[in-house]
Amino acid sequence: MHMRHSNVKAVLDKVPQVTFAFWIIKICATTLGETGGDALSMTLNLGYAISTAIFFAIFVATVAAQIAAIRYHPFLYWAVIAATTTVGTTMSDFLTRSAGLGYLKTSVLLFAMVLLVLLAWRLALGTVSVNRITDRKAESFYWLTILFSNTLGTALGDCLADTSGLGFEGSALVFFGALAVIAALYFFTQISHTALFWSAFILTRPLGATLGDLLTKPVNHGGLNLSRFTSSYAIAAFMVICVLFCSRRSKQSAKFMAVQ
Repeated sequence: MHMRHSNVKAVLDKVPQVTFAFWIIKICATTLGETGGDALSMTLNLGYAISTAIFFAIFVATVAAQIAAIRYHPFLYWAVIAATTTVGTTMSDFLTRSAGLGYLKTSVLLFAMVLLVLLAWRLALGTVSVNRITDRKAESFYWLTILFSNTLGTALGDCLADTSGLGFEGSALVFFGALAVIAALYFFTQISHTALFWSAFILTRPLGATLGDLLTKPVNHGGLNLSRFTSSYAIAAFMVICVLFCSRRSKQSAKFMAVQ
């Protein structure tokens, strides 16, 4: 009976299980968001506003397909995640630079938006848990929270890297350390796993942002001066390999459970 319930849940859920592999792919997606967003806005010199419009259109198309789907499709899911990170990068850069809000005001504004969406989600459905995303209303709140959290993460990453004197490497270590603390709290305390999930989800974005900048910024700015497009292609290829590997493992586990 338990196995049957697990199989039904696996079919109904529209999001992947939160495992170590999930976080690896998520960090890759956030790094891709930084390199890909900067490739359009800076390398192609389209600017933040036009780049945001392009990436937002991609986000709307992919999230619409994701919400319309009746089951979980790994590549579609991660395409939406990547879309939120790219549009989050250019949207954050537009607010901090083009709109002149600066890092602090932008971070406060976006953090307030994340909290407002989570509050609305909680009031509408009674929970903000990601363990069971099976209906369109929950999924809509889920993706809206992710969009704002990834935009917030960009502002936080740029703020620490540009104003603290730590640079990209030091900032990446700070965010990595913060994620390690959250992991420890998850395994060794009774703190809400939902709160810890969203905290980790937000912090993977500035980690990816600083890693992306570390790869592509000029050497005299603390980066490795790699091509933004080449870096984006390489990260995307690694993501595809990881998703394929995880999908294969999931199918093997499902077959084993069915036999049991």
